[in-house]
Amino acid sequence: MSYLKFDKNLMINLEQSLPKEMLRTNQSGAYHCTSVVGCNTRKQHGLLVIPIPEMDNKPHIMLSSLDESVIQHGASFNLGIHRYRGGVYSPNGHKYIREFDCESVPRTTYRVGGVILTKEKIFISHENRILIRYTLVEAHSPTTLQFRPFLAFRNSSELCMENNSLNKECAEVPNGISCCLYDGYPTLYMQMSHKPTWHYDPHWYKGIEYVKDLERGIPYTEDLWVPGYFEIPIKKGESVIFSAGISPVTPRSLNKMYEGEIAGRTCRTSFYNCLKNAAKQCYLKDKDGHFIISGYPWGVVLARNTFMSLPGSTLAIDHKADFESIMATASKELLNYMETGNLSRRISGIDLPDIPLWAVWAVQQYAKMESVEEARRLYTDLVARIVDYVIDGGHPNLRVEDNGLVSTIGTSTPVSWMNSMLHGRPVIPRSGYLVEFNALWYNALMFAAMLAENDESMQERSKRWTEYAELMKHSFVDTFLNDYGYLYDYVNGTYADPSVRPNMAVAIGLDYSPLDRRQRKGVLDVVTRELLTPKGLRTLSPKSYGYRPFYVGSPEERELALHGGPARPWLMGFYADAYLRVFGMSGVSYIDRMLIGFEDEMSQGCIGSLSQLYDGNPPFTGRGAISHATNIAEVLRTLRTLKKFNI
Repeated sequence: MSYLKFDKNLMINLEQSLPKEMLRTNQSGAYHCTSVVGCNTRKQHGLLVIPIPEMDNKPHIMLSSLDESVIQHGASFNLGIHRYRGGVYSPNGHKYIREFDCESVPRTTYRVGGVILTKEKIFISHENRILIRYTLVEAHSPTTLQFRPFLAFRNSSELCMENNSLNKECAEVPNGISCCLYDGYPTLYMQMSHKPTWHYDPHWYKGIEYVKDLERGIPYTEDLWVPGYFEIPIKKGESVIFSAGISPVTPRSLNKMYEGEIAGRTCRTSFYNCLKNAAKQCYLKDKDGHFIISGYPWGVVLARNTFMSLPGSTLAIDHKADFESIMATASKELLNYMETGNLSRRISGIDLPDIPLWAVWAVQQYAKMESVEEARRLYTDLVARIVDYVIDGGHPNLRVEDNGLVSTIGTSTPVSWMNSMLHGRPVIPRSGYLVEFNALWYNALMFAAMLAENDESMQERSKRWTEYAELMKHSFVDTFLNDYGYLYDYVNGTYADPSVRPNMAVAIGLDYSPLDRRQRKGVLDVVTRELLTPKGLRTLSPKSYGYRPFYVGSPEERELALHGGPARPWLMGFYADAYLRVFGMSGVSYIDRMLIGFEDEMSQGCIGSLSQLYDGNPPFTGRGAISHATNIAEVLRTLRTLKKFNI
């Protein structure tokens, strides 16, 4: 039995099937995303969505969808489905679905009378091309398939309206056509493994609605261009492959291309395999280097997410070479910023004050999960330069104070991962001493000293780092630990923020913590009691002022709620580290049970992946980006940690 299989009863019930989405990427920035029934429910959905460097390097939807029809005895049965203005679904092709299986590739089985047809979709790695294989499993009379492409040619965050600017011309290419609707876009080639008949029949399909955008209170209706349709006869037992890409392909090569691509896939037959696939889908490799995209469908390459995601997305799935390659790209950009002050063209937020600290943390995980000696050989210089850079005041917004703590200014622009903005101002103006910044700083000092302990040429620098660590250890406790046994979230002058937030989990989960075991346990108890959910840690305790557990409503309401209560799975990584450090082997079964809440998500939301955040109250519904790299990575890292304990 497949780990991810949905039967007829679920698929024909749109209330259950439409919220389930699927995602596939080519690991070079292109993706395919839609609901499991093939009805696009958000403007970012599409069959072929690609970055266009020549325009803005942002994702653009070329082919929105492809409606298939089965024709027998002159009767046509359309397998597609769209939502039109007024909430009307047409042509209701979902009623023919008998099964959806996502074990190796997304596979939909349709039954129309005596016809059984399967549809399988696969992205070609590092190429802007999607292949769809149709196989006629059963038929008792001559059968023809018809394919009607819905074209968008737009930025994935915008919408298309009927216009007279598009180029209506289509050119014939081997077994298909090519077209380019607007200047500046690449040409789209739609071809088939068998020669079809192309019927030019251009129309605008108007008033297509995206229900997810409607729920979010943003524009949700568009018009799509359909230039015509393909028709091709198909025999029982025969397969036909449809290709959509931005370069032509030799039709006879499509079968070999499809089989070659599917041979290297890891089947989603377990919780671990689902997360492994989801992590790899966030890889991004192009001519500029190797990156991690923050998530889909609207993620970008962010410095903080890159370093936070790196260990879990690579080392936890035995992809050491990918860690080293991505770290090489990211550290080069970080060092360039440290030396010149120039921002990175590809990695956003490289100038944020906690980025150097997260970079050291990522190296530390490499040392733990791979080899301390390898970490020393590859990264001692990087870590040393980062630590000295901070001490010497190199960063314009991260200052080491006389008490050894680091301070930052975040009153007008967010500086931490809690970066929601409203009316041009931070919703949470964290400024001064931030608890996770200082915990990461102490950890960085101690780890740097450990890396340098056998290097005589670095003894003076190592001694300096240790002295700073000892100084700030006492300052940390005096500044952040309060009489209630938990840590203030930030301290700015005489103001200490009493909100119970999960940033303190970072402080107790790091390998080197300024807190002793007793203090860690006290903080851990508060986190467990007030922040822990089956989907990670809440961003704010229900007992704290301003608790907003549900990420719903207008854009303004969602921005207020973003860090006001919803749970974040990635914080479970630090919680698990803290729990196991306090309780040892006796805590393994508890953490293992907590991960069950994430395994349940494999068949919810974006199947096989984890959402950006989850409501802070039951039923803990997934919200935001449908696949989030940091969440996937930290759950994978936690699984790796548990495996080490169970060996």
